Amino acid sequence: MGSQSDKVIVGRIMAVHGIKGWVKVYSHTDPMENIFEYQPWYLSKGRDWEEVKLAGARPQGKGLVVAFDGIGDREQAARELVGREIAVSESLLPRSGEGEFYWRDLIGLRVVLPDGRDLGRVDRLMETGANDVLVVIGDADSLDRRERLLPWVPDDVIVDVALERGEIRVDWDPEF
Repeated sequence: MGSQSDKVIVGRIMAVHGIKGWVKVYSHTDPMENIFEYQPWYLSKGRDWEEVKLAGARPQGKGLVVAFDGIGDREQAARELVGREIAVSESLLPRSGEGEFYWRDLIGLRVVLPDGRDLGRVDRLMETGANDVLVVIGDADSLDRRERLLPWVPDDVIVDVALERGEIRVDWDPEF
């Protein structure tokens, strides 16, 4: 078992694949196959993490499939694996470059306008064809309680990201 403090979720086990205990994996890495580069894997187990060893891993169609040591059939995989989060130690991930951020670093930051008005907190991000999108949820400390979708367009919409202050400064019409 490992503590949650140094773990970063990189994927999720979605479903069984075949009859020999293989499972379909959804990867948060880009490209998705990069999830195989980070070892060891930890699977969520309540509030803890259980280290696991891969017995096999490969792309399959438009997705990924993996097999784990000790899991030999479809029923066991369904019972013991499906729905569990996949994490790795944070130290395995490359550092972000200047002006680059992991999504996990942006979630929870306050989103403010140049005049200081607060639009709320980043709840999550979405990947779209054109650009990533911040989902900002208003709260008791913000201008209103609206949900806003702000495109991640540096130097246009995204003026500044200040992790140390816990905020993202944006140039955005609050009526949108």
